[in-house]
Amino acid sequence: MYDLLQAYEAQQQPGLASARPAAPEMTSMSPQWFSRVLDIVDYGIVMVVDGCRVVYANAVARHELAGEHALQLAGGEIGTRNTSEAPAMRRALSDAMSRRMQSMIKLTGPMGMTVTLAVVPLADANGIPAAVLVFGKRSVCEELSTDAFARLHALTVAETRVLKLLCQEYRPDDIARAVGVKLTTVRTQITSIRAKTETRDIGGIVHRVAKLPPLPCRTRRAA
Repeated sequence: MYDLLQAYEAQQQPGLASARPAAPEMTSMSPQWFSRVLDIVDYGIVMVVDGCRVVYANAVARHELAGEHALQLAGGEIGTRNTSEAPAMRRALSDAMSRRMQSMIKLTGPMGMTVTLAVVPLADANGIPAAVLVFGKRSVCEELSTDAFARLHALTVAETRVLKLLCQEYRPDDIARAVGVKLTTVRTQITSIRAKTETRDIGGIVHRVAKLPPLPCRTRRAA
């Protein structure tokens, strides 16, 4: 992150697009390689200095901030959409930067959607008070990883669809109604999924998928 702080010291004014560092020719030890690695992580990550000024945002964070999220970026500064939650956000950032305290806060986005946010002090920020914001995941099971898991275990198209619905907390009878098949068919598919993945029960299947490493979406990675 050193190059990002140097950019800040040079008084660059990052916005949503420029929160992603420039990518000149990269060597094996270049900070830009590290930035590309963070773009794969399936959590939004934002680095903040001077209270609320953003000096870095990974691909997930840029994607979410550009859409309907509890946080918003304006003039290179991070803030809450709900103005009543702004004091809690400022307090958490201040505690991280001045008192080295980490915390979690819950924010409310558009249409009542809630987001849990981790606020973590940065261990070494070149002498500049800094914190990292880590966004909570919006879904337990990432779709591309679920697809890869299904291919790995040779699940059929129908079984993959059932797996994804199980990961969205659908019950077997809910899946039957949503897909338009008999409950017995869904139960047979779940039994097959359990056998192919060598998993004892539905909870175990969902738990395994939730722990999968992320696979980045091409469009998100290019954001």
